[in-house]
Amino acid sequence: MNQKDVIDFFDRQAPQWDADMIRNDTIISTILDNAEVRPGVDVLDVACGTGVLFPDYLARKVNSVTAVDISPEMVKIAQSKYPSENITVLCADVETIGLDRKFDCIMVYNAFPHFPEPARLIETLSGMLKPGGTLTVAHGMSRAMIDHHHEGPASRVSVGLMSEHALAAMFRRHLDLTVKISNDRMYQVTGKKVM
Repeated sequence: MNQKDVIDFFDRQAPQWDADMIRNDTIISTILDNAEVRPGVDVLDVACGTGVLFPDYLARKVNSVTAVDISPEMVKIAQSKYPSENITVLCADVETIGLDRKFDCIMVYNAFPHFPEPARLIETLSGMLKPGGTLTVAHGMSRAMIDHHHEGPASRVSVGLMSEHALAAMFRRHLDLTVKISNDRMYQVTGKKVM
């Protein structure tokens, strides 16, 4: 998977991204509960796209959101949504950006198959957590639906979504596993950094 292809693909998708989004508020709420997104936390939203979770973070009264996406067009839309809130949107590769702070919650929502080296991503993100912080990889649909969704034009910019067992094993190298779900409605793996 070529990074330029990923950027170009998501730049092309950005204008209609929000209109095409399928959203299930109950599932999103479950994911955020499991991720311990609550008042006062600092969130890192990885591959934030157009900021689809921003209203959910704000509703939960988080302290701050740092959102990172590699697509300039996605970032432009995300930046325009809540300019007066404590949300910083950066156009960068989260694995090389070198942020100078740690986070209570790191969320990779509906984006994990677009990272070609998942083990490296999990290691990098685990190192960006505060003690007691959580890292979550989640999708608001089943693993089978995600893989089917990526069979079309997105096949060049995604790898298959690994089983929750394989991802959980990857998490356990760096974190205490707290959530492992894969069913016909959602997919989520969450781990907590040991204090």
